[in-house]
Amino acid sequence: MKKIVLMSVLALGQITPAIAQQAATMNQGQMSALDSDKDGAVERSEYEAFMASAFDNLDKNKDGNLTSDETKQALNAQQFAATDTNSDGKISRSEFLDRVMADFKTADRSGDGSLK
Repeated sequence: MKKIVLMSVLALGQITPAIAQQAATMNQGQMSALDSDKDGAVERSEYEAFMASAFDNLDKNKDGNLTSDETKQALNAQQFAATDTNSDGKISRSEFLDRVMADFKTADRSGDGSLK
């Protein structure tokens, strides 16, 4: 099983809590939860759909941005700042997805667009 750098995604409580930019091994239950077509692999599209849903769940006030308060249980100040690429004090949907999809690409060592 591949190692993947998890973002606040798993901090939703849908799987298990994790801290961004910290390497974690996905167990079979976690892989199964993200593998929506149940083919034994998590494809890029499945991961991106899950992460988009994760963003929506973290965005408690539904303003399209994540504040440090909304992510405080998942990200420390340094991690928040690293994801807030334009330094405006909030993480936009695109900043969030850019970060987690870069993490996916790093985890996809075979380059086949899936995590097994």
